Amino acid sequence: MPVRIGIDLGGTKIELLALDAVGRQVFRKRVPTPQSGYAATVDAVVALVREAETALGAQATLGIGIPGALSRATGLVKNANSTHLIGKPFKQDLEARLAREVRVMNDANCFALSEAVDGAGAGAEVVFGVILGTGVGGGIVVRSQVLTGPNAIAGEWGHNPLPLPTAADLPLPACYCGRGGCIEAYLSGPALARDHEKATGEKRTPEQIVAAGSEATLARYEERLARALASVINVLDPDVIVLGGGMSNVDRLYGNVPRLWTRQVFSDRVDTRLVRARHGDSSGVRGAAWLWGGPPGA
Repeated sequence: MPVRIGIDLGGTKIELLALDAVGRQVFRKRVPTPQSGYAATVDAVVALVREAETALGAQATLGIGIPGALSRATGLVKNANSTHLIGKPFKQDLEARLAREVRVMNDANCFALSEAVDGAGAGAEVVFGVILGTGVGGGIVVRSQVLTGPNAIAGEWGHNPLPLPTAADLPLPACYCGRGGCIEAYLSGPALARDHEKATGEKRTPEQIVAAGSEATLARYEERLARALASVINVLDPDVIVLGGGMSNVDRLYGNVPRLWTRQVFSDRVDTRLVRARHGDSSGVRGAAWLWGGPPGA
């Protein structure tokens, strides 16, 4: 029975998940992401794959979600917030080390694919998957197929400017990409913490802010998220928007944001659903495995 391996390459951890042909977990392991650079990261991925295949007694297909994309022009990694990957031949190096084809895709695309295939967006024609975590990413799945685009940037809403900035949004915060005012610079977990400190003088983690019910900070976050998602709805008109990442665990978002986004959506009513990821922080690694095809009936 064929086995599909998915790997989610994050800034702090690398997770491997092996699924059988019907989507059942047959092996799983997480290791810390090496902080010593690119070569150590490649070594860690190769070691994980070899360990899994030794345990399974079989060679598997391999899909990897990365916090960036592969350039259509060069094949090298671009747009990665794990900046040591930028400009590196990650796919080519892994294929040489493992002697097989490796499918590499943006981690938000992998997340969206997982949730569209058998997650919170299952059965929907158009799914927009959103990661609200250390960074902000997005992926588009249409009829269970990932839309990547000719520039390999489809769904990269996190690096659009936040729409309609107000006085509370100024000055425009800097983003790692070199620009100011990106959606990511307002809606990531670290951005929430910075906004809270700017308004109150208090240093708090996103988890502490949510646990304390810091109303003004959370209300600003919701209003910004609503503006950002309204622009997605106006362009893409998805059936479902699925939230993942640490900020997706904030229950109040699912009632408040759809109420707020109606002011900017160009329609008499909004039927797009805002839902939490069914597979939680496993969605990215599951979607990486499904780069080789989903379970039967998907």
